[in-house]
Amino acid sequence: MAKFETPALKEYPEIPVVQPGAMAHSRPFVAAAGHQAALGFPGELVDDWQAVAIAKMGELLGKYRSLPVFLDSCVKCGACTDKCHYFLGTGDPKNMPVARQDLLRKVYRRYFTFAGKHFPKLVGAVDLSKEVLDDWYSYYHQCSECRRCSVFCPYGIDTAEITMAARDILDSVGQGQKYSNEIIGKVFKIGNNLGLPGPALEDTLEGLEEDVEDETGVAVRYPLDEAGAEVLLVTPSADFFAEPHVDGLIGYGKVFHQAGIRWTLSSYASEAANFGLFIGSYENMRKVALRIRKAALDLGVKRIVFGECGHAWRVAYSFLNTLAGPFDFLDPRYPVPQHIIEVTHDLIQRGALTLDKSANDDLRVTYHDSCNVARASRMGTMPGGQFVLPREVIKACCNHFYDMSPDTIHESTFCCGGGGGLLTDDLMELRVKGALPRMQALKEVVDKHGVTHMAAICAICKSQFSKVLPYYGFTRDQIVSVHQLVSNAIVLGSKQ
Repeated sequence: MAKFETPALKEYPEIPVVQPGAMAHSRPFVAAAGHQAALGFPGELVDDWQAVAIAKMGELLGKYRSLPVFLDSCVKCGACTDKCHYFLGTGDPKNMPVARQDLLRKVYRRYFTFAGKHFPKLVGAVDLSKEVLDDWYSYYHQCSECRRCSVFCPYGIDTAEITMAARDILDSVGQGQKYSNEIIGKVFKIGNNLGLPGPALEDTLEGLEEDVEDETGVAVRYPLDEAGAEVLLVTPSADFFAEPHVDGLIGYGKVFHQAGIRWTLSSYASEAANFGLFIGSYENMRKVALRIRKAALDLGVKRIVFGECGHAWRVAYSFLNTLAGPFDFLDPRYPVPQHIIEVTHDLIQRGALTLDKSANDDLRVTYHDSCNVARASRMGTMPGGQFVLPREVIKACCNHFYDMSPDTIHESTFCCGGGGGLLTDDLMELRVKGALPRMQALKEVVDKHGVTHMAAICAICKSQFSKVLPYYGFTRDQIVSVHQLVSNAIVLGSKQ
């Protein structure tokens, strides 16, 4: 346990008393020169950093039409002020989305607007000083890009895009974040976030096959690099070893086995996650996405299916075709890409899977809508399918399901507190405090319905909750994968 005060869970959620500077000390480790160089960024703060930063801001303003619109539109109405989980957990006013935006907006006005150039004090414009740059580094790494504030903004201002722009500028002057940039470099070098080499991955999958056969008596395969398979599964690398993630991977394999779908993983593209999104670098996003395209072509698959990872699904759903497409070499009968939830849901609807709900009767389950699934994608053929399909899969596997409060789920869901490239131990205080609103909502269904477990379809959410649940009096094993529930309930063997 880190040495800081964990916020108390109350009978009702409360807006905190404003505490200026409460999280000014919070900042992640700066990326080493090698981590920066691998992504095409300078290794340390460049001598002419101010000129470089202003030039980069000008480049982004010209490249992305949304950015100047967002910076010009805000009228300080206050609709977003109490919507951020980090503000609710810390009380720091710079974690109000409008105030976090203003860190960049004030500099934008100073260098890119007439009023800011000639009458800066009248419009709140400021020079880009080292103090301002340090504020950017601290507070733009206290935003998980979850977009909850955007749901409530009457102008639709997307704070996440402003955060991404700020991080891109920071990278360009040599002030990148160690956690995200090191991970992206591992993908370029080895193929996954964890730096897990091919032989280790192969051994892991062979071990899973043995474990599943010992438990079920059925030989379920977890294949790697099998050319001619129908499905290429790309999944977060946490699925290969860590609980509860690996239980979800076991569930994927059982679903494919029982449905008679030949599938494979790729050692070249053994990672669904794309941290290029978090640092606002579309070029690095593209490089990661192209690995998936190459793997699909090399293996000759007909479909690409993504595992349980929130931001991986957002990148896949919203960007994959333009980043790495066209995918005209895949089977046109299937959408590109597909989510494993869509595959499993379709099989359940068609009666292709037999599920024994009683296998999960020791669990009383609620569901956490992961941010990047809830607010930046969809599933199936219906609007809002990203909310409906996971719940229908859970209900097909469980007799006891209870949703959390309506204002904390669906498009209003609260972030787990560890997304957006913040899932690093040097930000543990921020992560714990940012988890407060979700822990509050969880406590309510625990008290009211006796809920024992919370399911999620995001690797970051599952990792975050495994770490922060004990701070709030829960146990780390109370977070489960949706396909862990499927794995428990699926009946293997001949169909009845």
